[in-house]
Amino acid sequence: MPTEIDAVAAKQGVEIRQGDVVIFHTGWLSLIETDPKRYSSVEPGVGREGARYLVSKGVVAVGANTRAVEAIPFEKEGDKDGPVFGVHQILLPMSGTYILENINTAELAKDKAWEFMFVLGHNKYRGAVQSMINPVAIR
Repeated sequence: MPTEIDAVAAKQGVEIRQGDVVIFHTGWLSLIETDPKRYSSVEPGVGREGARYLVSKGVVAVGANTRAVEAIPFEKEGDKDGPVFGVHQILLPMSGTYILENINTAELAKDKAWEFMFVLGHNKYRGAVQSMINPVAIR
């Protein structure tokens, strides 16, 4: 996965640096309207190796236009199933890297907005583990 991440970044002319927010566009979110059963049964996404790589780069958050950011079904580890939501475990509790799910990335991809200032205000909930957010991309 790191080679794929680097290849896409190079193609888009961007470099992943410490403090960045990395957002993946897969087109998957469009299935909510056309094939909701497929949307919620499987999904493309980041693997554990990719998550470790992004953590090593010092990113602040990883997001995607998918419901979990990570690939489902989950990766296998050797002959055993890998941990359920293993990417979440690497990003959240092990490294403190935020996860941004179900981001509508269609307009960003259409405009080829590969690099922009990512603005996300904090929510007003105390003690919550997740909430709806409304980030803004400024170019």
